[in-house]
Amino acid sequence: MFGDLFEEDFSFISNNQSGKGKKSKHRDTEPPGPREFTSLSGIKNQGGTCYLNSLLQTLLFTPEFREALFSLGPEELGTLDDISKPDAKVRIIPLQLQRLFAQLLLLDQQAASTTDLTESFGWNSNEEMRQHDVQELNRILFSALETSLVGTSGHDIINQLYHGIVVNQIVCKECKNVSERQEDFLDLTVAVKGVAGLEEALWNMYVEEEYFENDNLYRCGACDKLVEASKSAKLRKLPPFLTISLLRFNFDFEKCERYKETSCYTFPIQINLRPFCEQTELDDSEYMYELFSVIIHKGGCYGGHYHVYIRDVDELGNWQLQEEEGNMVEDKVLRDTENAKEVENPLAVLKGILSEEESKQMPVDQLGQKLLEKKGMSWNKKYRKQYGALRKYLQNHPQIFQFSPDENKVGLKEKYHKLPFKSDSQGQVLQSPPQKNDVQWNLEKTSATLRDSSAGCHWFDLNDSKVQPIKEKDIEKQFQGKESAYMLFYRKSQLKRPPEARGNPRYRIPEHLLNEMNAANAELQKKRVECDSANNGIDLHLHLSSCYKFHNGALHPSLTWKESIVDLTIDRRKTLGDLRQSVFQMLESWEGDMILSIAKPLPAGLHIYHSLDGDELTLDGIGLADGADIFVWNGKEVGGTKVLTGLDHEPVILNVLRLAEYNEGGKGQHFTESQHIIPCSTELGALRRALAPSGGIVLKNGSGLGKDAKNWEVLPEEDMKETVKSVGLTDGCSILILDSHDQSLVNVSNGNLTAFTYDISWLQVKNFCRTDAEEKQVKITATIETVMADIKMKAIQELQLEEELANDSCLRPVSGNGKLLSPVPEDYTVKEAELKMGSLLGLCHGKSPTSTQLFLYFIVGSDQHTSPEMEIVVEETASVRECLNLMLEKSGLSGDNWHLRRLDWCYEAGEALSQENATLKELNVCRGDTLVVTEGKLPPKGFLKIPIWWYKPLNRMEHQENARDQVNGVTCKMEALQVSPAGECVQTDMDLCYAGSIEISGEASLEDLKIQAMTLPCCQEQIVPLPAFLRAWTVESKRPGKLLRNNKQQLNEYKLGARVEICIEPLQKEENLGPHELLLRVQMGIPGQRDYYHSTDLVWDISKECTAWALRQRVASHCCLPVDKIEIAKYFPEKFEWLLISSWTQQISKKKRKKKQESLQSAPYHLRDGDIIGVKNLLLDDTKDFSTVRDDIGKEKQRQLALEKKKSRQAERLQNHIFSEEKVNIKHRKPEVALSINVGVFR
Repeated sequence: MFGDLFEEDFSFISNNQSGKGKKSKHRDTEPPGPREFTSLSGIKNQGGTCYLNSLLQTLLFTPEFREALFSLGPEELGTLDDISKPDAKVRIIPLQLQRLFAQLLLLDQQAASTTDLTESFGWNSNEEMRQHDVQELNRILFSALETSLVGTSGHDIINQLYHGIVVNQIVCKECKNVSERQEDFLDLTVAVKGVAGLEEALWNMYVEEEYFENDNLYRCGACDKLVEASKSAKLRKLPPFLTISLLRFNFDFEKCERYKETSCYTFPIQINLRPFCEQTELDDSEYMYELFSVIIHKGGCYGGHYHVYIRDVDELGNWQLQEEEGNMVEDKVLRDTENAKEVENPLAVLKGILSEEESKQMPVDQLGQKLLEKKGMSWNKKYRKQYGALRKYLQNHPQIFQFSPDENKVGLKEKYHKLPFKSDSQGQVLQSPPQKNDVQWNLEKTSATLRDSSAGCHWFDLNDSKVQPIKEKDIEKQFQGKESAYMLFYRKSQLKRPPEARGNPRYRIPEHLLNEMNAANAELQKKRVECDSANNGIDLHLHLSSCYKFHNGALHPSLTWKESIVDLTIDRRKTLGDLRQSVFQMLESWEGDMILSIAKPLPAGLHIYHSLDGDELTLDGIGLADGADIFVWNGKEVGGTKVLTGLDHEPVILNVLRLAEYNEGGKGQHFTESQHIIPCSTELGALRRALAPSGGIVLKNGSGLGKDAKNWEVLPEEDMKETVKSVGLTDGCSILILDSHDQSLVNVSNGNLTAFTYDISWLQVKNFCRTDAEEKQVKITATIETVMADIKMKAIQELQLEEELANDSCLRPVSGNGKLLSPVPEDYTVKEAELKMGSLLGLCHGKSPTSTQLFLYFIVGSDQHTSPEMEIVVEETASVRECLNLMLEKSGLSGDNWHLRRLDWCYEAGEALSQENATLKELNVCRGDTLVVTEGKLPPKGFLKIPIWWYKPLNRMEHQENARDQVNGVTCKMEALQVSPAGECVQTDMDLCYAGSIEISGEASLEDLKIQAMTLPCCQEQIVPLPAFLRAWTVESKRPGKLLRNNKQQLNEYKLGARVEICIEPLQKEENLGPHELLLRVQMGIPGQRDYYHSTDLVWDISKECTAWALRQRVASHCCLPVDKIEIAKYFPEKFEWLLISSWTQQISKKKRKKKQESLQSAPYHLRDGDIIGVKNLLLDDTKDFSTVRDDIGKEKQRQLALEKKKSRQAERLQNHIFSEEKVNIKHRKPEVALSINVGVFR
């Protein structure tokens, strides 16, 4: 819902920057970073908890609240160590809040975590990712604290600090009787829309009076008649801390949507509440309040981000603006610029211009001209795009602007003309509150103008993990816009802090928390030292010259690589001299000079590049990276052989190809391959003389082996003086050597191959002919034009098999799961066989089919798991009947009661091959297809072969006996459940008995089907007088599905499909359901038990309406109960869940306003024939839990199946190394969920 507005600040990651070659470590292993220059700690955002973080910081910087919480010791709250003890009374929420406050004050980390606190709230990960309203949290948190502190000395903390009283009074104009009502408050909610600022809002609430007069009169209790009266409200009791919530979110009834009010709303740093109080005779200090916290919301009404501006009352932080030090941060400049644009509100500008007008009104055109002179830009250029035309904007604010009768002039309303306006440099109008009832305002104290920052007035912006100092005047930027003030926190000016609390974060913190924080800081410091060492430590691999020998242009270990390397870990901040000294200490037997050189393992071997010089330089300074290879030698020779070093002498591995002397099949070319290690400084002429002493042509392929032959390029004679490196030959490149007798294959003029243009690659062939021996595998060089017969002969030779096998063997591709696919015709080329280079082929017994033959798989029966898959080769011109006979003969079956079907994509018997005289080629049967030999003759054309099931619901006693075997209250007998082929749990509330199958014409009626079903042996045991005493259903997922109505309707009209199954249900009386009648199964709950009586059928006419209320009435009538004394729910057997059917009117969209209520046949109920309706008799059973013990078992079984599926999918992904691509995150608006905090009972 909130997108990426909640950016988690991963402050637990160390600030140390990983150097070059730094090994990656998991972030969780690093300790959290220390506090930044402000010395204040932020709070980590758990995903959507910025609203919680802002409120917690406000409470932390309320010293009186913090110290009152700290005053409660373990003897009252208990200890966190006793949580697991069953009899211990642990007040976990205040304990976790104490611990969090101590961490924020004393723990040396950039940001604290609220995970423990939110767990004490009972929140899960979903709650932590969901944002809520901070005002709602404020009230719920205070309520949770009050409940948690019941029975302790701190039970009244919230009331002492935040409780106030408002008194509402109504005064009768005739008898002067005063009727009053008190209201308690912990916070005040004030309007924003149509109000200029906080003081005006308070004036409207607690000074303005509402009059009852004319048609709106008040009934006076004393006069006992309707009289004129006045209504007002006053603040009777002021709390030490005043919390004010601004109503920024409103609802637009025309658009039917919520919106955020972003207009300008001023509030003062200091405010005098005397005009709003009932008692005004006290000293001014009793009414003076100072702002100390502003919670700010950025975003819209459906999402956003909270942060908070807080005044550091105790001066615990280091307040020092970076711009004052000359280090202005670029992003702050951009933010200030953006905020300055938002602050410029046209409403404030226009009020400022009109307030200066002596005539009180001016023409609208002149107002636009004045705006141009004042701002240097016209209304149309500056504001029209966002606010519309000037005249329309003035008309949209009738509470502020007043037009003349001819609407040519405009001015401010009377109450705004009495207010002195002052406009600042940003166009922001600052005003004093209205003066009424002869109340004298102290403009110096209550002016909305904010003081300049000074000593003792330190403000900070606490934005989750980030804390930075701000100036007091920055609060002005939060008066309006998408990022604006949402909650204000004031404290009484007379509340003074003791001198010992100033700058002392340890003040009044209990001893046990001080000890815990000291231990935590010591542990943090220890981890940071270890992490710093680990982050700056680099692992070097020392290669000792005594363990190496030089041959083929590279260094190779005398023993193994592992035995030739010595690992050394050293701090990257140490010098090269320190490294040399460490190596000397490790190698005590070293004699002579020691040269340390950078080396690198290459495919050809180890190569030395350059020596390290400058013992005074740090290892990081000389670019020594983690995992670097250092060769330790004398700088001249290794094993008596001089070693060439440097980039110019790198050894490269080249693949050298030559034409093979023997080429089978005559198509394409075959090659022999060998590898050679050559220094990259070798001249091509020397290379040719070494590889082709008798002369020849050299061709290169820079793309490596196995690429298209068109990439081959002849190296001309003039390039023979070039080096291997200069012509671009690197590791893995291929060169082709053509001797003098092969030069006819090359057109020297353009340097391209002319005789062949095919891929030079290979195929793998595995021996499947001998099951007693090991299955050997060889690589056969081939091109896309190589004939399969040649590949087979070459494979037989390299596998050293008998040549006679060539007449009784074939090549079969092997699939990824190891299955042998259909053989490839021997006269096909690799290209015609559609084989990819590198594919695996199996050499198997049996002749391969010709190009006119088909290789087919077949199984007998519909279950391929119980029937083995067999193979057969048939002519593509063979008929279906001939193919069927061959398959029956091979499987040892006989008779005419068989037919063929294709295998569908679900690996089940699918479409039947009904045209028995058609050829396989005409029916598009392809090589490798799988056919199913199915028992039974095919029905004639136009006929349906339908399996018939006999359906009989279980009675309640049988149901109870099958399902009730309870141990410790949990049913363990699983026979009441079965698992469908799809892996779903199916509740067996019915008995389905297979009766047999019938063949019936599609033009026959439903009545004919019932009559024919009555002739089946299973059905003859039942006494059924007429077809009208039978009910027909389709079978879906092992249970009745669609109810078939109208006995006279043809079967074709039902669109049953070729694989439909029908179940027949016997009835006690005739039935002929109409199209608007719904058949439901009603089950009455057994009082006091989680079970139901035997279900009864209920026919409900839905022609008039199909609503919840109508169903309740019908069910109540059916059960002979009052409609208000039942509860009903629909059962979803596939989920083992009950959905309560309530009779409340659902919300109706605009398109459906003509419909009074949603139909139960639509979401979420989807009511249809055969649905089970559970009924609770509230006269005997007031529980609304419709679930049964069978449902609990079913859900548990589903959960176990889901876990097994998940594990199998994970194992499959791990085995095949398949990693799915990351999906693009689509921002969806999350559903709104009520906020709650779970609290234990301590009364």
